[in-house]
Amino acid sequence: MSSTSSSAYYRTVLHDLLLWLPLAALVGVLGGSAAAVFLWALAWVTDTRVAHPQLIWGLPAAGFVVGWLYLKLGQKVEAGNNLLIDEIHDPKAIIPLRMAPLVLLGTLVSHLFGASVGREGTAVQMSGALADQLSRLTRGQPDGRRVLLMAGISTGFAGVFGTPLAGAVFGVEVLALGLMRNNALLPCLVAAFVANATVQLIGHALGVSHTHYSVGAVPEFTLWLGLMVLIAGAAFGGAGKLFADGAHWMGNCFKLIKYAPFRSLLGGSIFALLITGIHWLGWDGGRYLGLGIPVMVEAFAQPLSWLDAPLKLFFTIFSLGAGFKGGEVTPLFYIGATLGNVLAPLLDLPFGLLAGLGFVAVFAGATNTPLACTLMAVELFGAPIAPYALLACAMAHLCSGHSGIYKAQRMGSGKGRPLPREHAKTRLGEWGSQSMKGK
Repeated sequence: MSSTSSSAYYRTVLHDLLLWLPLAALVGVLGGSAAAVFLWALAWVTDTRVAHPQLIWGLPAAGFVVGWLYLKLGQKVEAGNNLLIDEIHDPKAIIPLRMAPLVLLGTLVSHLFGASVGREGTAVQMSGALADQLSRLTRGQPDGRRVLLMAGISTGFAGVFGTPLAGAVFGVEVLALGLMRNNALLPCLVAAFVANATVQLIGHALGVSHTHYSVGAVPEFTLWLGLMVLIAGAAFGGAGKLFADGAHWMGNCFKLIKYAPFRSLLGGSIFALLITGIHWLGWDGGRYLGLGIPVMVEAFAQPLSWLDAPLKLFFTIFSLGAGFKGGEVTPLFYIGATLGNVLAPLLDLPFGLLAGLGFVAVFAGATNTPLACTLMAVELFGAPIAPYALLACAMAHLCSGHSGIYKAQRMGSGKGRPLPREHAKTRLGEWGSQSMKGK
């Protein structure tokens, strides 16, 4: 490289730093503030639901109202996280700001009346919508919008889970299988760390904080333990695939009902009846409502029923398919932690260790983000778990196949053997039909 081209390169780098670092920090403050308020409101509605279990009977009407609001005001933003990913790959129009209040309201209503949904989708969508409003400062350049949207995804993820490293990598890894947009990594890191600090600051004032999980003492790594973790990772990947494919199938079933608000009305009615039926059978149906954090905490410390993972999986894909807002990630944590809890004695591994590995590995399989999930394990459970987490997440990622909860993900290089280059831009939601045509 000549001295002239070298100096031009560093001038460009300096320009980008002066532009992107302040913008990324601003995205972190906006998204972190939104995440903190969301976590506070979510804690309040969850406590209210637990104190008044009869609210479950209001789920059909609540779902109808939210479905009607989205039909009238939110059709352009109903795709949620998939819309953010699509806009990063093919920038078209700035995401309407109304995405933020709509998904916030929809998620709080879902949790208040007991739907089995998560929270990451809400935080990511709010942060992404807020970040995209700043794209006007980049003079409408597509690359600028991409960076801001990736920073918004990282911000929402880091803010709601308290994992800035995982959030930053998630923002660049979730877009395509086998490919990462590392050019946006620094802005995503800055946005994620600022968001995490913002949530801690505002959360302290509001009296909310992130949940802490303990895996206990992590045994020293051996090849035998590594083999057991690989076996567990295959099971975690299968669970992730089952969740992703089941959620898409359930959503397609409910779409047979043409008037969207009726989907949530019918789904909410069936959901309430099923939970009530579980109560009549003497089982605590409340274990499968909302986030299920108390059950996840139990999974790290004591044996649980083998029914917890499959029932949570069913109730979550049913809730999401019926149109209730929230997210998939925290239910995936629940499914993974409870599945790991059941597998622990079979593989002669500690409950805490395998619950922690399932916590991140089922998520890795369902979202195709093994690196972000490994970093999440380190941030949540400590550095000693790293080799086990990487093995479990990599195996889960491989065994989940070319499926995932985000249809807008691109195939990239795929998994296993590299795919032909012409498939790199294929959406994950279109891959099944195209691969069948290829046969």
